[in-house]
Amino acid sequence: MGTTKAELFTAEQNEIASMLKALGHPARIAILQYLLKVNQCVCGDIVGELPLAQATISQHLKEMKTVGLIKGSVEGTAICYCIDEAGIEKIQSYFVGIAEKLDTNKNNCC
Repeated sequence: MGTTKAELFTAEQNEIASMLKALGHPARIAILQYLLKVNQCVCGDIVGELPLAQATISQHLKEMKTVGLIKGSVEGTAICYCIDEAGIEKIQSYFVGIAEKLDTNKNNCC
């Protein structure tokens, strides 16, 4: 099995890469869009919205929570999920930085 050599990159580069990788699945984009629409929900609510099994949605939620895209708090026997604003702000800041650099270098492209 090959290595990722993640240790050769900064913590910020690894964090952004993990977040973007987590968003690299259409089900996770759909989950994010649903959370934006409803603000917060439990896994069962998402199961009712997406054509996926509960176990599959739970796995997607776990991945998104692990990288800091969503948060979850225990409410009784369920976990209530919502968007983690700090995680989204990191991605936003990353892309704003790229856009600003592109604006500065508009005429310097090959």
